[in-house]
Amino acid sequence: MNNTLRLKGKFERGNAQHPGPPSLPANAIVTTNQILDRLNELHQIIAYWKTQPTFIDPFIEVRYKTIVAKSNRVKRLLSSHNKSANDSIVGAAFGTNQNGKPCHVITYYVKMGTIESTLKDLEIAKEILTHHGDSISNKELASITHDGLTKIDARMRLSKTSFAQIIRDVYYVERFTVKTYADPQQEHALVSIYDTGRNGLQTVALLNRLGVNVLGANLLDTTTINMTPDQYRKLTETAPYLVAMSLKDMLELKFESNSNQIEDQFAPSIPTPSNEPTIGVIDTCFDEKKAYFSRWVEYHNELDSQIDIDSKDFVHGTEVTSLIVDGPTLNPALDDGCGRFRVRHFAVAKSGNNSSFIIMKTIRSIVSNNPDIKVWNLSLGSRLESPENTISPEAAMLDKLQNEYDIVFVVAGTNKTQEDSRTRPKRIGAPADSINSLVVNATSILKEPASYTREGPVLSFFRKPDISCFGGDDTGQMAVWSPQGVTLTAGTSFAAPWITRKMAYLIYVMHFSRETAKAMLIDAASGWRKISADNVKIGYGVVPTKIEDILTTPSNEIRFVLEGTITSFETYNYRIPVPMANGKYPYMARATLCYFPKCNARQGVDYTSTELDFHFGRMREKGIDSLNNNIQGDPTAYAYEGAARKLYRKWDNVKHASDIEKSRFQPRISHGVPYWGFKIRKTERFDPPINENGTVGKNAGDGLHFGIVVTLRGMDGRNRFEEFKQHCQLQAEPWIVEEIDIHSSIELYQESDAEINFDEDSND
Repeated sequence: MNNTLRLKGKFERGNAQHPGPPSLPANAIVTTNQILDRLNELHQIIAYWKTQPTFIDPFIEVRYKTIVAKSNRVKRLLSSHNKSANDSIVGAAFGTNQNGKPCHVITYYVKMGTIESTLKDLEIAKEILTHHGDSISNKELASITHDGLTKIDARMRLSKTSFAQIIRDVYYVERFTVKTYADPQQEHALVSIYDTGRNGLQTVALLNRLGVNVLGANLLDTTTINMTPDQYRKLTETAPYLVAMSLKDMLELKFESNSNQIEDQFAPSIPTPSNEPTIGVIDTCFDEKKAYFSRWVEYHNELDSQIDIDSKDFVHGTEVTSLIVDGPTLNPALDDGCGRFRVRHFAVAKSGNNSSFIIMKTIRSIVSNNPDIKVWNLSLGSRLESPENTISPEAAMLDKLQNEYDIVFVVAGTNKTQEDSRTRPKRIGAPADSINSLVVNATSILKEPASYTREGPVLSFFRKPDISCFGGDDTGQMAVWSPQGVTLTAGTSFAAPWITRKMAYLIYVMHFSRETAKAMLIDAASGWRKISADNVKIGYGVVPTKIEDILTTPSNEIRFVLEGTITSFETYNYRIPVPMANGKYPYMARATLCYFPKCNARQGVDYTSTELDFHFGRMREKGIDSLNNNIQGDPTAYAYEGAARKLYRKWDNVKHASDIEKSRFQPRISHGVPYWGFKIRKTERFDPPINENGTVGKNAGDGLHFGIVVTLRGMDGRNRFEEFKQHCQLQAEPWIVEEIDIHSSIELYQESDAEINFDEDSND
């Protein structure tokens, strides 16, 4: 077996090239009638907003013709001298265009003066276009951007670049509208309103002025409010355009009563804990009186003291924690080699109905008060399906916490209930729609999706669950410790702890970053098979049971990791010296990149703030021959936004490219450059903030950490592990090569946490 290698070397940086003048697609045409349609729509919008309270600026929905890249959103229209249109975006959803195909529906929050200036720009553009025969093609537009406008057109006081940008904007916009309807709610609801730049107190004041009487205690954050049915009804009657999302305020935890107590009762023995890593568990109550492993658990009851707790409220939390502490003892066949873990257990919920609002506030407090815990297990989930066009408030909060505290949540993928159809699909429930969390679904002992599993994707795009693990089913169940003793059960709740254990092992013991640890688990799960977009229950695959199978490879494979930080538009290294045989590369290859971007629930389907476009493969004279034929950024090709999302996972926080195992695999030729390489290109949703003094702030992705895992499989069966290490060390700019030995890392961890006793009476 070969150990995993960590390569440390110099990463080159590159800046983005300035874009050329605004243009249209090759065969596109814009007419005066299109401009007239947009003018009429804006006049109607102005008329509507003159009937609304003056203390709210206008919201405008822009329905685009298709799913659009950032570069194809309006730039001149809906912009003002001090604020770009892109910086006015407060929400995004997927809708359908007039042809019934997917498209972006983006909400802008602008001043009335901005709409009026947009009207003037469109009127001028219409007059100029009239002089050009009422239509313009890309070729004609290029001529104007090169030669300038005619003298007649120039009198309109619109520059050639501004005119070209208006024409481009008009081409991509299907229509302007205002949202005048919000989904009804009959129960207490968590309501997200569009961001108007107000703080919490100002949000309360705004709602009160609209006749929606709320208190500061009702706010989860500046835009998420816990509302009664009457409050919500008043809001939708008065200002439906403010509502970004509403969800029932309920985290209904229904744990199925399909557990079977083992007749031959036994109480496993367990030693006293020493310096084992501590994992955080957020769940229902823990039975510290009966559990044989109580010494390994630090228990905190965070439930309101006035809430009555009965025996069933101790079952689920105790069972989950038993697997994290001592799962291999209870399930010898599932022994992962990770040993035992201590647990800091927090009770935040009862079995049955719970307030999501209260649970979220409690979780936020728990995480902020326990900064030493870097890995958290969350096996709680809603019976309800996650929303389609927005992230649930529960998931959004987890993503925010992960960015603020450099932690990772391992989240159960949620189960169907006995009332749900086993054949009809059901989307995963909150908080399993968390993008940065590692979401785990359950399989049977046959590694097939368990009968109760629910499915993704999230926001019609993000692959959730991420991975899968044995969770029990009719073919075989999971042994857990319950307040009644050893019990057999099943569920995604009991698959997640096994992944939590592995994640904690990789971070605490092996000292990987959370980004790399996540990438290693996904890479190991994926193997050499095709990852189908239709595989909505398994994710990237089933994670191997043994931690050794994640940290080591067969002798014909080489696995290495690269870790770094994004500080510019491009981060790359083109000098990875992969060994050759007879002038060719006899390898299959796969690579996985993970990162934890900042997220913004207010942006709807455009949830992640930073895109890392990942290229990995053989070098050639002009760039990288990417494994997945990624052409994004290639000056000779163009990838449409919809295709880029589908083919290259654009805006996803996991990038995976892999060869597919087949009976015959031809060695790869060298392109004349004896290296492999990687390149990461950063794209931001929004421009960096600029303060009142004109100082430019940081982008959301500045300082973003990434982890890359690469696996090479030699198809000729030879072991080139040592040869690869030597090649790396003999470069003109050598790589620092660290061989990650699992046994040495365990010894180092134990020594680093050992107690040192000093004899105060001794003399030198």
